[in-house]
Amino acid sequence: MNKLRDWLTIQPIVPAEDYGFFGPGSVTWKVWSYPTSLTIGFQRAVVIEELDPNLIAAVDKTSDIYKRPRTRYDRTLRYFAMVAFDDSRATTHAADVLVKIHSKAIGTDPVIGGTYDANDPASQLWIHLTAWHSILVAYEKYGPGKLSPAEEAQYWEECAVAAELQTCNPADVPRDREGVQAYFEAMRPHLVGSDIAKRAMNHLLQAEVMLPTMPLLLRPATRFITWFLRRGTLATMPRWMREMADLPTGRFLDAVALPFLSAAFTLVSLSSYLELILLRLLSPASVPVAARVLRAVPPTNPVTTTPREAQRRFGLANPRDAHVELRQRQYRRVFGEHASPSDEGLLESQSILGAIQ
Repeated sequence: MNKLRDWLTIQPIVPAEDYGFFGPGSVTWKVWSYPTSLTIGFQRAVVIEELDPNLIAAVDKTSDIYKRPRTRYDRTLRYFAMVAFDDSRATTHAADVLVKIHSKAIGTDPVIGGTYDANDPASQLWIHLTAWHSILVAYEKYGPGKLSPAEEAQYWEECAVAAELQTCNPADVPRDREGVQAYFEAMRPHLVGSDIAKRAMNHLLQAEVMLPTMPLLLRPATRFITWFLRRGTLATMPRWMREMADLPTGRFLDAVALPFLSAAFTLVSLSSYLELILLRLLSPASVPVAARVLRAVPPTNPVTTTPREAQRRFGLANPRDAHVELRQRQYRRVFGEHASPSDEGLLESQSILGAIQ
């Protein structure tokens, strides 16, 4: 009983230093704070990402999504929540540490040959656009619907601002729906439905692997809900992607999921308390960040800034140019000495993104 009471209790919310990079008037807050975003939207993103052979090579090498899927999901979700909602100091430091973490995600691609590097600007652009596009797709399909033309233009401008936290060039971020579609079409010949990609995608579509161990009495209901989440995520994916990965393409089941999920998300969106309780199931580490937005807790300094301005203020480099010596050292270890990369950054990240285990 005490454990259940603790789980249902929202801890006191600590105000942020500032509004970060977007704030309450942003389309990012409007879209990302809706319950479709960190559920189906995020699940869609991490599933589609695996079609990039370089990305799945890094993912498969560590096997973290199989060994500790809940922890990996929780930490990744917290980072994206920080980008959207957290203050400028915390988020720029998180992005800086992420460059260190990615410095160890290098190696030889077992599917297409050549090398991969998680800090490669092209890989970072793929991850960034897949996430922002997936969040919007889920919002449109299962949430309030399409944004106005002005809101959508603002959304992609804000997506480009967020790209300043990555190693990619913000100028490469498309600024409209047509540009985003053109990007994915250009990527299509480079994507591969390899065996390791299919395995990862099927694994990540099982939402239950992201959840804590459920009491026996709740497991049937959990399987029911996670089936709808899986089906709902599949229904947002282009058919060519699903065919590439040998995923189900049935239109009937896609249609079955739509009214149930739309109604469920509408219901959840009516209560910030319910949103936070459900978010705790998926990503406990994201709750302190999202709670400030969902509960409208103002920061101590109600201003916004840009990642570039924050990086200068806090003495951090543009991610593209950050930690060059460490990245070169990792390259020498992996490709020159044929040794494992060091864990620099990974241990440091625990105080920012949550525990590894």
